[in-house]
Amino acid sequence: GLVIDGRTLEHVLHDSLQDIFLELTEKCRAVVCCQATPLQKSVLVKLVRSKLKAMTLAVGDGANDVSMIQVADAGVGISGQEGMQAVMASDFAISQFRHLRKLLLVHGHWCYTRLTNMVLYFFYKNVTYVNLLFWYQFFCGFSGTSMTDYWILILFNLLFTSVPPIIYGVLDKDVSAEILMELPQLYPM
Repeated sequence: GLVIDGRTLEHVLHDSLQDIFLELTEKCRAVVCCQATPLQKSVLVKLVRSKLKAMTLAVGDGANDVSMIQVADAGVGISGQEGMQAVMASDFAISQFRHLRKLLLVHGHWCYTRLTNMVLYFFYKNVTYVNLLFWYQFFCGFSGTSMTDYWILILFNLLFTSVPPIIYGVLDKDVSAEILMELPQLYPM
């Protein structure tokens, strides 16, 4: 990791040193800014996002971290002694920094798999229904008549196809939390 203070960060953010700094940050797994202004933090996150095309995660615990959290792809606010401003501006909130690992490795993995499976489910649902309507139009001579009653159309999306994603989204856990914490390399799978 790389630890950088506010005075050094101010020099780095000038155009002449940006490329050297970005080269250095590419070799690091994490960058920690201490005693930096809120503007410096947000500019640093913007710089990494735009130049390196990297996904950024910003973690903060106070009002001075709000701009950095809002600029990042994912923002995590830690509720604590400095108030709730960071929590209110963040995508995720945790009570202590030690919960960050579980948030990323366990809940991040579960969310990733659930979202990918839900996208596949919705494609399947819509292709099936449109395919059924398409072949019905051959049967009725492309007259535009409705194949089903309007109540069936309403209930199809409201009841018949919304319950499975809700149940799947709440109950599906492809790998247990203990295994995900022991094997962090399972996150992208």
